[in-house]
Amino acid sequence: MLKTYQGSCHCGAVRFEADLDLDQPTYRCNCSICRRTRFWPAIAREGGLRVLAGEQELTEYLFHTRKNQHFFCRHCGVRPFGVGNDTPMGRMYGVNIGCLEGVSEEELSRLTIVRVDGLHERWQQAPEFGAHL
Repeated sequence: MLKTYQGSCHCGAVRFEADLDLDQPTYRCNCSICRRTRFWPAIAREGGLRVLAGEQELTEYLFHTRKNQHFFCRHCGVRPFGVGNDTPMGRMYGVNIGCLEGVSEEELSRLTIVRVDGLHERWQQAPEFGAHL
């Protein structure tokens, strides 16, 4: 069920709200940036993410194909969300579940996690080793 969640970076400089269905799968990826930042996104469709405060506090990082945008708070370094511009579903937002407010540890433990092999650009399959993701 689609629900609007509030969220922020660690220091609170960036605040947002996102329309998410946490009954849908969430993702863990082994690509270089997701592995290093331990990014754990839920997916919001285009128009499903709104920055409420601190947009000017975000730093954008692009790498590799430069298709996807990775945003970090320039103060605390937390990655609250990213923008996928070239995905099978079109433009979408990967919202960092760790930045959501009001989601209990119990709820987090019940989320479905799909592991993807971004390291080898095999986005539709799980990596050979993924328990650590």
